[in-house]
Amino acid sequence: MPLSEHEQKLLEQLERQLHEDDPKFANSMGSDPGRTWSTRHIVIGVLATLVGVLLLLVGVSLQNIFVGVLGFVVMGAGVYFATMRSAAAGKAKTAGRGKKSKGKSSFMNSLEERWDERRRGES
Repeated sequence: MPLSEHEQKLLEQLERQLHEDDPKFANSMGSDPGRTWSTRHIVIGVLATLVGVLLLLVGVSLQNIFVGVLGFVVMGAGVYFATMRSAAAGKAKTAGRGKKSKGKSSFMNSLEERWDERRRGES
């Protein structure tokens, strides 16, 4: 069930007040559409992590500290790279969405219209 106009206004007022009172917290709680997960980052990160684990095991089996430490560093870098969000992928997705529709409000309007049509059909 969609929010009434009064509820939407109250929600917008609460959001504005939160941004005014604590903008850092409000930004951390909001989703950042410019940064998304990149499949390429995840795949490369996982592969680098696996290579790091193998280097670590080789270093331990050969009792070579340098190879073991190198494996650990590569493994850590792979995990970091896999969990890093990509700004470029987010911009590309946002740009693609902007071309298809007028914006977020038109998307929400179409959802509200579909919801209203369903409710009219049930009555």
